[in-house]
Amino acid sequence: MAIAAAAAGAVSSPNLYYRPGNPRLPHQQETAASATLIVKPKSAIFGRRALSSFLCDSQRNDDGRTGVLPIRSEMTTESATSDDPGFADRGAGLHHIPRISPLMAASPAVASSVALPPKRYKKSVCLFYCEEMRELAERVALESDSIYLRSISWRKFEDGFPNLFIPNAHGIRGQHVAFLASFSSPGVIFEQLSVIFALPRLFISSFTLVLPFFPTGSYERMEDEGDVATAFTLARTLSNIPISRGGPTSLVIFDIHALQERFYFGDSVLPCFESGVPLLKNRLQQLPDSENISIAFPDDGAWKRFHKQLQHFPMIICNKVREGDQRIVRLKEGDPRGRHVVIVDDLVQSGGTLIECQKVLAAHGAERVSAYVTHGIFPNRSWERFNNDNGVGPSNGLSYFWITDSCPLTVKEVKNRPPFEILSLAGEISAALQI
Repeated sequence: MAIAAAAAGAVSSPNLYYRPGNPRLPHQQETAASATLIVKPKSAIFGRRALSSFLCDSQRNDDGRTGVLPIRSEMTTESATSDDPGFADRGAGLHHIPRISPLMAASPAVASSVALPPKRYKKSVCLFYCEEMRELAERVALESDSIYLRSISWRKFEDGFPNLFIPNAHGIRGQHVAFLASFSSPGVIFEQLSVIFALPRLFISSFTLVLPFFPTGSYERMEDEGDVATAFTLARTLSNIPISRGGPTSLVIFDIHALQERFYFGDSVLPCFESGVPLLKNRLQQLPDSENISIAFPDDGAWKRFHKQLQHFPMIICNKVREGDQRIVRLKEGDPRGRHVVIVDDLVQSGGTLIECQKVLAAHGAERVSAYVTHGIFPNRSWERFNNDNGVGPSNGLSYFWITDSCPLTVKEVKNRPPFEILSLAGEISAALQI
């Protein structure tokens, strides 16, 4: 129907055909170029004969001849051969008039409606952030010219409670708004929740909460009666964020600890679970020994989480066994001999499991051992337990320890300290904001 409408509009143009006595169009057809509109009928109902009849009846000159542009129909080989009984009849009523001005070829409206695909819409996003996430927010804004930063005044009253202010709140009406949060400690969660609950009420078009690290994700199970699953508490809190004009809040989280936690969220929020593993894969391709990489998982849970994303690498699975109060790591599956083995998990806290896994892999002949976690939490400066191998071997330490910038306080402590390297989530967050 769009092509038919374009053809009808073109035919009705006063400059497209010759009319005797029309002072706006001198008789100069002999020197002008000819224009041809190509129409591909989708069914026999709107075929060559119907289209030509429609166009030929639209205008006639004083001498009775049709004054429309020539129409050429692209038919398939089976339907446009001389052996077809209706072949000659399909051409009835088509005329080729003298040359006319090439307005059809120069018309941008017709060209765009017929030939050019529509451009993909890129929405403009207003990104707010907490102070801990300032550096990451600036990197996100550098990833796309459609993301611009807005600051919040984070002040406190004398009693310690937050005194918050959103400058130029009227200026974000009708905008796509996002907030980059860091729940690094219970002390900062309340003030950020206050902003998170206020932004959707400012008549914004849509709201996205980016929470790279879901902090209570490792406290999702109840082993004894009376245990409180704080992961459920936070999920239900975020599920009650006010709905904006565009609908429920989009919640972006990277590598949540337990996949079943996605079911903790209510229907008023749309969780979007992303992963930092693609950043690791890109980094591994840059290594000089990229062809000698094997992936190790410290337990079956990590294998279930990440093995599909890393299936092109040889895999090694370790297993944690309890002996009294100790957890002992053993090699369950795979061969690390002569390989650069990269241990992959979602997060690290004290680092005990990773260190034991490193020792087991070194004892089984690994040439080098590195590690990757999306979230480097490292309470009580536990990152100090990890040493660089300095080229000596895996029994001496790690070649690389990759973490993302999901935990900004950790990033400040380990930056430029081997074996640590920071893989930024800025590009992944920028892409998620365009969903």
